[in-house]
Amino acid sequence: MQLTVEGVRFAGMRAAVPPTRHSFMEDHSLFTEEEAKKLLDTTGVHTRHILPGHQCASDMCLCAAEDLLSGLDWDPASVGLIVYVSQDADYPLPATACLMQRRLGLPQTAGAFDMPLGCSGFVYAAAIAAQMMRGTDVQRALVLCGDTSSRHLVPDDRSTLPLFGDAGVAAALETHPDAAPMFGVFGTDGRGGPHIAIRAGGRRVSTIPQEQPPSEEERQRLFVESRLKLDGSAVFAFTLKVVPKLIADCLALAGLQQDDIELFVMHQANKFILEHLRKRSKIPPERYPIDMYEYGNTSS
Repeated sequence: MQLTVEGVRFAGMRAAVPPTRHSFMEDHSLFTEEEAKKLLDTTGVHTRHILPGHQCASDMCLCAAEDLLSGLDWDPASVGLIVYVSQDADYPLPATACLMQRRLGLPQTAGAFDMPLGCSGFVYAAAIAAQMMRGTDVQRALVLCGDTSSRHLVPDDRSTLPLFGDAGVAAALETHPDAAPMFGVFGTDGRGGPHIAIRAGGRRVSTIPQEQPPSEEERQRLFVESRLKLDGSAVFAFTLKVVPKLIADCLALAGLQQDDIELFVMHQANKFILEHLRKRSKIPPERYPIDMYEYGNTSS
């Protein structure tokens, strides 16, 4: 799927992270000092920010959005659309975006919906919001992305614990006659679903309490299946196979050459994957930021 949107631009962006931080370079309860150094070299992650248990991803997004609206001098009443991207909704119902509309003071005429996407979430949400703005009377929109990925991890999973941190972002879009076109190339391969998955918690593998309490075996199974399962080697292979072509296709759609691009900003998965993707795509390191040292992989 290819997408071109004209007349919409990004007006600004803010990010918010919790003050509580954790580093396996300082905490050797799970890794020795030597193991931690090797992990840092491979993942690029020194520190992760961890959200306290009484707060949600939406709280980080709220802080980012309020600061962004203030910085842009936007009246909340002028925002006609809010999209909330997260795999950590406040509740199963109602949609968190509806609650954010009220918390931010947006008008009741504003559209609001959730998107439960991870790595690709920001790109999808920005594209959909921009396209909706072109087909409606909406002049200003907010795209909020936030996740508390640290809460999805098995407490002693050495493969995922060093990677994931918590963060929230707010991006503002506005219609503008001088906006450069936006281009997007999208695709889906559902065969990879099991490679990054949390099996329990939806309706197929429910964690809703039943009349009869679960057995100890069942309780342990649900405990593990309600946490993240990540097949790093499969994700790595998929990235190197698929993403370089997506980059080339997006450049072709935009009528640009690689040398025309000042920065290639990728989803910050981990340093190992990003470096191999950069080399496969033949992108110079000075135009390819890797910024995970203080934050880790923050999903959407």
